[in-house]
Amino acid sequence: MLGEFPAMPVLAVRDMDRARKFYQDDLGFSVLSEGPEGVVYRAGSGGFLVYSSQYAGTNQATAVSFMVGDAGFADEVAALRRHGIELMTFDAPEGSWTDGVLDDGRMRSAWFSDPDGNILNIETMSIMATA
Repeated sequence: MLGEFPAMPVLAVRDMDRARKFYQDDLGFSVLSEGPEGVVYRAGSGGFLVYSSQYAGTNQATAVSFMVGDAGFADEVAALRRHGIELMTFDAPEGSWTDGVLDDGRMRSAWFSDPDGNILNIETMSIMATA
């Protein structure tokens, strides 16, 4: 069944040129492949697809999380800020917020959105490591 196959996050955007600037220039992703369906960016040992859609930004939940680890977390938060990316905060059931970063005692996390409103996240611990 499907559990035997790799999964790929898919993000809808309204403006591919603006998305390319954000994902390549601001976040530093490299292009793995591209075609009429969109652009696949390399992320660790996998990737994610960015494609054009009229429904871009309609998801109000986290679309993609990047596991940056403890050692790189502060540097990644600083890099986001250098590129003018604002961190998001919200009511969380556990933990406390400090300067846009949530610490729940197990991990630190930060959320931000792309120009189309897709919500992205960086965190210090992989949820896959806890399964």
